[in-house]
Amino acid sequence: MDATRARDLLGKEVERISNVIDDVKVEVGEGSESESIGELSDNDQHPADIASETFEREKDLSILESLEYELRELEAAVRRVDDGAYGTCEACGGPIPEERLEVQPAARFCAEHAPHR
Repeated sequence: MDATRARDLLGKEVERISNVIDDVKVEVGEGSESESIGELSDNDQHPADIASETFEREKDLSILESLEYELRELEAAVRRVDDGAYGTCEACGGPIPEERLEVQPAARFCAEHAPHR
C-alpha cells in the first residue's frame, strides 16, 4: 500500500475512533462515580440500583480504555508510515498483505505472526 493511501485510511480511522471516544466521554461524564449515578440521594437508592449503575459505568470506562488504546495504535501506524516501516511485519520483517491492512489499518504483524486476542 502506498504512503498516500495508508495516510488516508489511517486518517479516516483516527477521525472515526476520536468521534466515538468523544461520544463515550459525553455518556460517561466527567464527574465522579457518585455524581454520575446519584441523581437521587445515595441513601434513597436500593443497593442493587447502585450496583447496576456502577456496572454500567465500569463497562463504559472499559470501552473508553479500549478505544483509547486503538487510537494510540493508529497513531503509531501513522508514525510507521512516516518512517517507511508501515506494512512490514514486526516479527518476520515480511510484508503485511494489503487486504489485511485494509481491514486492520494499524496491523503490526502479518496474519502468521499476529498475537491472538
